Order: sequence, then C-alpha cells, then structure tokens
Amino acid sequence: MDPAATSDGAWIFEGRIAGLDDWRTKVSKGEATFDTPIEGWSAPDSHTLVIKLTKPYYQLHYVLAMGYASVVPKEAVDKYGKEFLNHPVGTGPFKFESWVRNSKVVLVKNPNWNGHTYPTEGEPGDDKNGFLADAGQKLPFVDKLVFHEIIEDQPAWLMFQKGQVDILGIPKDNFDSAVVNNSLSEEMKKKGIQLEVTVEPDVTYTSFNMMDPLIGKNDNLRKAISLAMDTPTSIEKFYNGRAVSAHSPIPPGVDAYDPGFKNPYKEHSIEKAKELLAKAGFPEGKNLPPLVYSTTNSSTAAQMAEFFKLEMEKIGVQVKIEQSSWPQFTEKIRDKKAQIWGIAWLADYPDAENFLQLLYGKNISPGPNGSNFKNKEFDELYEKAALMPPGAERTKVYQRMRDIVVEQSPWVPGVHRLGYRLYHGWLRNYKSHSIVNDNFKYLRVDPKAQSEIKAKL
Repeated sequence: MDPAATSDGAWIFEGRIAGLDDWRTKVSKGEATFDTPIEGWSAPDSHTLVIKLTKPYYQLHYVLAMGYASVVPKEAVDKYGKEFLNHPVGTGPFKFESWVRNSKVVLVKNPNWNGHTYPTEGEPGDDKNGFLADAGQKLPFVDKLVFHEIIEDQPAWLMFQKGQVDILGIPKDNFDSAVVNNSLSEEMKKKGIQLEVTVEPDVTYTSFNMMDPLIGKNDNLRKAISLAMDTPTSIEKFYNGRAVSAHSPIPPGVDAYDPGFKNPYKEHSIEKAKELLAKAGFPEGKNLPPLVYSTTNSSTAAQMAEFFKLEMEKIGVQVKIEQSSWPQFTEKIRDKKAQIWGIAWLADYPDAENFLQLLYGKNISPGPNGSNFKNKEFDELYEKAALMPPGAERTKVYQRMRDIVVEQSPWVPGVHRLGYRLYHGWLRNYKSHSIVNDNFKYLRVDPKAQSEIKAKL
C-alpha cells in the first residue's frame, strides 16, 4: 500500500483495513512512515498479525495466500531500498540466489525454513498414484530450483527433449507429436515422459481502452469487432483444440459460471459485424482510421495479432500491429496508452469477484482494470456483492454484472484454456495447480530414474 512501491496489488486491501487508506494518503504527503501506528494492523507478538476490517471481506482468506501478501522483512527493504527487487528476501522454503536477466532465476533451499511436512491426505486416487509416498516427510526435498525464461517455443521444446528442463507446457506447434487422441503419444511414453491435463480457471480476452476517444465511445464498433472474431478457428490454430469459447469474464470452476449462457456478440457473423460497423458510422470501414493492436514480441503473440488483423480486414477494418517486450506492453496498458490488446487472466482465487474486479471502476489503470471500464450499475453491484457471503443471492448479483459487461462490451471474451503439461518421469510429487503457487516445495527428483531416462533421450 506504500505509494512509493507502485504495486499493482494494492487493490486487495484498498478500502478494506481500518486506517490503512488514511495511512497511505499521509505517507504520500510525508506525514507518516512504516512506524506510524495503523488501527487495522497490529502485531501483539513476533508471530501474530491482527487485522481489523472496515467491512466484511469474504475473500480475505484467499487474498492472504496470494504473493502480494507474502511477508518480507523490513530490515531487508530498508537495506536494499529500490534494489530490493534484485535482492528479494522472504519466508518460504527457498531463497533467492541469482537472476540473469532474460535468462533464468535460481532459488536454493532455505536452511532456516521451519515450515511444513508433506501432506498425509490428498484427493481420491493420490495414494494409488504415489502422491502420498512422502507423507509426513520434512519439506522441501530439492536443493535448487531453476526457472528458465525462454521467449521462443522451439528452444524450450528442444531443452525439454534433451532433459535440460523438467516441466514444460506443450508448444502449439509440437502438440500433435506429443498428444494423440488426447493421450500421450507412444513416442513420448517411450522416453519416460508424463502428461498432466488440468482445467484452467482463466479467460483470455481482447480488451478495448474505454478512454480511447474512438474505440471507447462507440459500442457498436466494439460489438462489430466481436462478431467478426472467429473463436472456433483460433482455438484450432493457437490452442490445438485445448480450449472452449468464453462468453463472459467468468470461467468454469468459479461461482456464477453458467455453461448455458450465450454471449450474442460471440457469434461469428461477418454479415452482422458489417451491419453494426455501418451502425457505428463506418460502413465497410469507410472513414475509420486504422486501429492499433498492441501485443508482446513472442512469435505466438505475433501470429495471434496477425490473425486478428486478417479477421478485421474481412469487414473493412484496418489494423496496425505494435509489438513490444512484456514490461513495455504492460506499461502501455497501465499508462492508458494502448487502444486494443489481447491478454488473459488466471484466477488468483476461486471467486468470480477476482475476475469482475478487472472491470470495477475504481480499479482503472494503473490498477487491474486495464480497459478503464466504468459503469455505475456495475460498480454498485460490485460493492454490494463484496459484502455478501457466498450463496445463491450473491451468484445472481454476479450474473447481472456479467450481463452488463456483455452488453457494454469493453472486452471480447476469448477462450477458457485447458492446461497440458509434460514432465519427465524422474520427477516425483508433481501435481500442478493453477491457483496454488507454492507446490514446488513438494517436488522430489529420483536420481536413479533420472539417469536411466536421460539415457533414452
């Protein structure tokens, strides 16, 4: 919540903790520091934090498990200042060792971590599948974690094939060689490779900057673009069929998702798109300046952008593509300078509020509402739902908010993805979770199996 941190996670606490927003204002004026008491935060001892809320916050137990709420030591922040980004100190099972920009991040086992033991219970089938073999053992099991940053798919695929990477999502161009009839191919099985498939609580979407004087002020233009987009073809082209069409911001597996709901502007219809384009004042695209589509500099992102451009040409809309690095891309959105862009959101926690907050008026950029969408009824319903416990009444409110978003069209919902991941047979206890992000502490490497399997690669 410190303004100097320019965190994009402040939304999880804004308006929630007694005295915290007031403290934030005073800090920005130089009238308060981290030593200034805050009514809603207190630490009666070194292992206890007491939080006093301003109003009910039914998502708080989810929020406290997010990375934003991870504990960091004040003395380390004081020592490193702005360089804390490059010298992170936390409380987890691993500690930071090195970061080679555009290459890799290395974490090593934290010898001072007094953490958990491996779970003794799991989901049905976990015991049979060997996931409870380490029950009760002290964590973590591995000495080091190396995260590689590989922008292009094929170098990543080759590294995995050589056994230089343990876990990898399947690049779209390699999917057919890895998965046949939704099962792992025989070639992959012979190499000791394993396949994991999960349903992702996420949504991809094309976002419009509602503050843009052209695209933000013309709902018929946005709806024409939506109708011109061919989601079924994009699922085959870019996801190898590993997705379902999204009709709203709310994904499967989250309260208020309705599999029977149909977005009238997700119908792929060039004819209807042209009708709405004419209604928008640009028949056949006449007098409409080229629209600017922002994206990142990966090859897949470039292909998706080009596909969008070709779709728009079918209704007479010209598109200019602007590529940049991920930091530059996100900065453009935060600065409200992007016009149209494609992006995705994966659930931080299993509540529709986590997706609807991306459209809440008070969360506009540089907050998570990158589309800068503002709607009085939506915002009132969002604030009402925030005070409601889970249940049928809150679900109705969420679904009304969904309907407002569909009608106003600040987004074109894209797809809800299926997660396909490959991992080598020497890896034990690998069970990914789209929301839980600390599962690396459970991993174990079997050196004997690793030696035997690598000989086959």
